[in-house]
Amino acid sequence: MNKNAKIYIAGHRGLAGSAIARELQRQGYTNLVMRTHAELDLEDAAATQQFLEQERPEVVLLAAAKVGGIHANNTYPVEFLMSNLLVEASICRAAHAVGVKRLIFLGSSCIYPRDCPQPIKEEYLLTGPLEATNRAYALAKIAGIEMCWSYNREYGTKWLAAMPTNLYGPGDSYDLNNSHVLPALIRKIHEAKISGEHEVVLWGSGTPKREFLYVDDLANALVFLATLDDKRYDDLVVPTVCPMINVGTGEDGTIRELAEIIAGVVGYAGKFIQDTSKPDGTMRKVLDVSKIHSLGWKAGTGLKEGIALTYKAFTEART
Repeated sequence: MNKNAKIYIAGHRGLAGSAIARELQRQGYTNLVMRTHAELDLEDAAATQQFLEQERPEVVLLAAAKVGGIHANNTYPVEFLMSNLLVEASICRAAHAVGVKRLIFLGSSCIYPRDCPQPIKEEYLLTGPLEATNRAYALAKIAGIEMCWSYNREYGTKWLAAMPTNLYGPGDSYDLNNSHVLPALIRKIHEAKISGEHEVVLWGSGTPKREFLYVDDLANALVFLATLDDKRYDDLVVPTVCPMINVGTGEDGTIRELAEIIAGVVGYAGKFIQDTSKPDGTMRKVLDVSKIHSLGWKAGTGLKEGIALTYKAFTEART
């Protein structure tokens, strides 16, 4: 892709979108189009259509989404369902109308069945019931995948859906109720260290296993996919196959192990107490990343290294 190609990053202020913008700039792409929510409400189909008609980007990276952890998803299912459906529909319809060449939709690993075999292959989509605590969000993301595939089948577009594992990194939300597990633990353990608390309470049993991907690695993967040569890219978006690709490390560990790594990075010496009255969610979730590995991409940031970089950004933002 030409370094001057016009690229629209939807959701550039979010965790994933801001990393995508950083990665594109790092690689020398100079014609990036970005709008804040105040400048463009992507739930407004008419406004989105008008915006894309004016800008006419070659590539759209669709990272805009309403996201949150178990508590937020379980408490506000209508908001997670409706917001994400509206954004996906607005952008996909407008992108087709203006002839966007490549669109990459950012999904989520929660679209896979709660109890599917591990590691999770792309073809396991829709083979079993979803995790109940984030079903509304997962169904909205599944609808986004289906939109990409439907446009490819009916209109010959070349749109791809990338499924990242659990993301973390600079720019994350650290709200103790509505954030994801890793940033919530960083804040909780940091505050325990600062206040001198000798115990930190962890939700659930601590035994569920999770895979985590540093967000700058995700951004690198998305730019890698968006700039693939025509042959390899076209093979991913043939109309007869669901255009999905997993993005992750292919490695996982328990929540308790995660907390201990964070404690080491933060310098916290207290102990952890498990609150088993809180939900665990899915017991194991690790992606099969053989498809993206076969194309030549692998994650480059180890978990401890990524947490150290994230904690540095977290503490700098609070000073």
